[in-house]
Order: sequence, then C-alpha cells, then structure tokens
Amino acid sequence: MTSSLGKGIVSASLAKLLQARGFRVTIQKFDPYINIDPGTLNPYEHGECFVTDDGAETDLDLGHYERFLNTPTSQANNVTTGRIYNHVIRKEREGAYLGKTVQVVPHITDEIKRRMLLLGQAGEFDVVITEIGGCIGDIESLPFVEAVRQLRWELPPNDSLVIHLTLLPYLAAAGELKTKPTQHSVRDLREAGLQPDILVCRSEHPIPMEMRKKIALFCNVKINSVIESLDADSIYSVPLLMLKEQLDDRVIKKMKLTGGTAVPDLEAWKDFLGRLKNPTEEVTIALVGKYVELPDAYKSITESFIHAGAHNECKVTVRSIQSEHINVDNVAQLLHGVDGVLVAPGFGERGFEGKVAAIKYVRENNIPFFGICLGMQCAVVEFARNVLKLEGANSTEMDGQTPNPVISMMEEQKAITQKGGTMRLGAYTCELRKGSKAAKAYGRNQISERHRHRYEFNNDYLAQFEEAGLLASGVNPDTNLVEVIELRDHPWFVAGQFHPELKSTVQNPHPLFVRFVRAAIQHHKNEI
Repeated sequence: MTSSLGKGIVSASLAKLLQARGFRVTIQKFDPYINIDPGTLNPYEHGECFVTDDGAETDLDLGHYERFLNTPTSQANNVTTGRIYNHVIRKEREGAYLGKTVQVVPHITDEIKRRMLLLGQAGEFDVVITEIGGCIGDIESLPFVEAVRQLRWELPPNDSLVIHLTLLPYLAAAGELKTKPTQHSVRDLREAGLQPDILVCRSEHPIPMEMRKKIALFCNVKINSVIESLDADSIYSVPLLMLKEQLDDRVIKKMKLTGGTAVPDLEAWKDFLGRLKNPTEEVTIALVGKYVELPDAYKSITESFIHAGAHNECKVTVRSIQSEHINVDNVAQLLHGVDGVLVAPGFGERGFEGKVAAIKYVRENNIPFFGICLGMQCAVVEFARNVLKLEGANSTEMDGQTPNPVISMMEEQKAITQKGGTMRLGAYTCELRKGSKAAKAYGRNQISERHRHRYEFNNDYLAQFEEAGLLASGVNPDTNLVEVIELRDHPWFVAGQFHPELKSTVQNPHPLFVRFVRAAIQHHKNEI
C-alpha cells in the first residue's frame, strides 16, 4: 500500500490491549532494506536510530513498542534483510550447507522463520507480534511474505494470524472513501499465498457499514474483522480506538487465547491521556538540532516531552530550530520567548557552532538547558572557550588539530575504521554525585542509561572545569568517563553523554525530562 500508514502504532496498540488483559507480549520489526541495521542511515532517510539496552541500533518503531509496553526490547526485536543475508552468506563461507546451492527459498526464508520464532522460544511471552516493514508488492518484501506463508502451514492452526493494514483513500471530488486500493492490496497478498484474517483499514473518515460489508465480501474476511483505524489526535489514543473496534477481542477469539481478563485494565493509560489532554500549564521548549526538518529524526525526544509534560500537567510546545541557522547575532531573536532549550544529539560538524552559540546564550541568561550526547559535548566546548578561556577549545571530531581537545576519542575507538556498530553502544552504569541536580531528579545515586557515541569528555581538563563551576555530576564507575555535567550556579543546566529519551515511557516518564519541564514551568512563571 504505502509506508507511514501506522503499522508500528497499530502493532503497539494491539500489544498494549493484550498486555492490559494480562498477556505477556512483545513485538518484533522485520525491515526489508539491506543495511545490517539503521545505525549508518542518515536520520533523513529513516528517522532516528533507536538503541536498546544490549546495544542494538534499531528501527524507531522499537521506540514505540517500548513506550507503549514499558518493557525493553533487544537485538532480537529488529531484523533486516541485510542481517539475514549476512548470516546466511557467512554460514555458506563456513561450509555449513554441505555444498548445497544456497537459495532464497529455502535458505533465506528458513533464516527469516528462525528469527521470527526466536523470541517465542524462551517461554517469556504468550504472544509475539511481528511487524513486516515495506508494502505488499515490493520486491524486497517478498521473502518475508513467503516466510510467513510457510510458517502458517508449519504452526498449529490457531497459533498464528495475519493482520493486514490497508489505506481507504478519501476522494474529496467524489466525496467518498474508495475500497479499490484495499481490494488490490489483498489480492496481491493472496497471490503471494497469504489470506489476511483481519483487515485494519486506515481512513480519514468513519467507514459506513455498507462499505465494511463490501470490503469483507471482496477480501474474504468476516465483517467484524474489518477494523476501522481513524486519524487520532495523539498516537496514545489509538489503543482506545482499537479497543472500541474490538481488535483485541478478534485476535483472542481467532487464536483461542485463554487466561486473560475479559476487559483490559487501562486505568493508568486513561489517567495519562486525561493529564495529556487537560494541561494546567504551558511552556515552549526550543529543540536545537541539525535534522529538525524531519520530525521522526528526534522522535524519542518529542515523545519524552509528551510523557514529561503529562506528568507535570503541562502542554509542552516544541519549537524546532535548525542549528545551522543560529549565530551570535541572531541567537537572542531565535530563542526569544522560550522557557527552556534542549540541544539535540548528532554527528559531524554541520550546525555545531550554532549549538555552541545557543548554549552560551542560555548559560548567560539563566534559561533552563538540557543537553543530550553531542549537546553535552557542545556545552563542554562552550564553557571551555568562554569561561575557561581555552584558546581554540573543541572536540577532535570537529577539529583534529585543536590545541585544547576538551572532547576527544577514546583510545580503543581510534583504531576502528568501520562505521557500523562500533561506537559505545547500549546500557552503561553511572554513579551520580550526592546532592547534585541529576541525583535529585532521579531520586537515586546509581543509574543505567543507553549510549551511542564515539567521543568522550577529556578528563585531563576535569579539575579546571570543576573549579570554575561546571561539575561532573555523573561518572561511569568502571572507566571513570564523565556521563553527566551540570552548572553549579544555574537554575537548570544539565547535560548527559547518554540518551535519556530512549528510556522514557508512558508509565515511566524520564526523570531528567520531568525535572527539565518543571524548571521550564518555573522559568515561565518568573518571566510573566
């Protein structure tokens, strides 16, 4: 059909409903592109790269899964064509196929099936939802569809079902919804040997009963298995829309699942939605980054603001500012009226100086500041240049010849020439300084956060920074690397080398975002 229809949100919503009935659920994403993982993809290509605790660089849909289900995902939850082929070719080189001709069927499809079943074999889950990226009819998706066709025959009758997401376009000139694209999509799926059990029809307008009957008739499904998926005011409303359409009910009956409750317990979810939709405060946060033209590039950050905003009963308006456009002359104008500034992660020197200029402005004007990954490194460079007066201070990523490399590469990273999967990735522990802003936000002194970077704070300069008031308030206990910095005499100036946005969920909004939004509310009140 088309991409961006919302397969990830529908999958996460169904999983949420099943989880709320007491089933243990996980979701996995199979992507048809040939990259081994999204780690080397430009965010403009595919949105942000989501990182799991075990260091897998994955599709941003895994972020939705974690935010909805409040359970961590792993390497096994995201598989690409590249990873499948890489595995099969390596095995062929090792002689594992005993001289056989290695082919898409059965070797590639067998490997896809093996990975589809992997998460269910540990006995930790009652239901595993597998989302297949791309569209029916794409050449690259065919091996995945074929693998599902084979699995349907191999598994016991009620152990699997196929849900197909389609588009019902609305033609304004005719003033009606059109079912033909859905019919064609299902026809293509059936030609590939798969009959959908449930159709989820994405639509801008309610689907009349007559049209549901027509879709059911032409697509060979029961009428109560034609599910309406309307545009929602928030992705977090979709589980309730799917509940109204009884999607979870259809799945439970078709798979003959037993042991769950008759009605999902969604009280906490509804409470969150109530806070989200009825805020008592409002703040504007500037998101300074280099990929701001594509909203998905900072998906986890914007979702973290939704979670933290709801927690504080505050509407957070995020104003995206392209860091390339910021300079010392226009920074006051661009940041005028904001209650806080978040400087986003990123790689490379494009827009770096704009981020530094923004941080200087918020530091000098006592505006709440939150830096993430490169955002923290920019804060270190800014302080080194303007407070410590270290000539030409920089990160060696931006200037390999800098006389004051306040941010530099770890020794073990210097020998690496391959780009993919070679950074400091995944969860690392961090000891927080007692009484620091960070420790107060978390309410504890030891934390674990996810990383994705190559460059680190240079500890040779640590004493100078601390003496001048920029504290290393979080340190990795094993390597002594600086994880969190904060300004002693500032209402809220905190930055982390890790990515806190990756762990924020509806149920557990991230403490640093919660406290940052609170600081922004306070700033807003002071300015009035």
